[in-house]
Amino acid sequence: EDLFLARRDLFSGLDCVFFDTTSIYFEGEGGETIGELGHTKDHRPDLHQMVVGVILDDHGQPVCSEMWPGNTTDVTTLVPVIKRLRSRFAIGRICIVSDRGMISAETMAYLEEEKISYILGARMRRSKEVKEEVLSRGGRYREVHPEGVSAKDPSPLKVKEVTLLGGHRYVVCLNEKQARKDAADRQAIIDSLQEKLKTDPKSLVGNKGYRKYLTLDRETVAVNQEKIEEEARYDGKWVLKTNTMLTTEQVALKYKELWQVEQVFRDMKSVLDTRPIFHQLDE
Repeated sequence: EDLFLARRDLFSGLDCVFFDTTSIYFEGEGGETIGELGHTKDHRPDLHQMVVGVILDDHGQPVCSEMWPGNTTDVTTLVPVIKRLRSRFAIGRICIVSDRGMISAETMAYLEEEKISYILGARMRRSKEVKEEVLSRGGRYREVHPEGVSAKDPSPLKVKEVTLLGGHRYVVCLNEKQARKDAADRQAIIDSLQEKLKTDPKSLVGNKGYRKYLTLDRETVAVNQEKIEEEARYDGKWVLKTNTMLTTEQVALKYKELWQVEQVFRDMKSVLDTRPIFHQLDE
């Protein structure tokens, strides 16, 4: 709180805050309540863990962090974080930027009711509204960054806006370089799949990478062409939902700044050597 007050300006507000979570596992029990088994982002489902949330301001500086038991789901963390931000730092104006794992009907209802600005990643495959309406809308993309020639150039980016009935505003983002990679990766899977279908089709049923492209019945296993065409709709794309007045380009670029939180997580786990953790008490 003191650090925030020392660098705040005359107006009590944060233009944007970036929020994301990670998991940190324990070598021991992990305290009385905080160490729990849950969805691990460190690929250690056998160990107790805690969930850590980090909030950065618009300049990439940390505002605060929160901790939850390791079985806490991402969709339940966003609203408590917003409430804590507003109470701890007396913030009246806020715009939250977070990824698609934070979206739920309850979260969206709270944000709309409290008139909190947001830029949130949308679930393209799970949201009926996004899958059937947003991605089906025509319209020309606007280029934000062209494809570069060196590794230091920004990733290629094109954007278009889709506004649905009720005022729901979406931004569809396209990275054509990534789209080509997604298509090539999928084609490699299909080619391998078709080869294996000729020799041992039953062995494919338990393979997650192959299974989503298969049609199964009692007698036969075949390639599902409709599923392949559906997956192609998502190549190189991500979709954002926002209620801000920012331009389409600004919404996309602001969301891409979430990489700063990922960098904090990497620094926390490697540079700061937070692991191994052997704590037995919550505090």
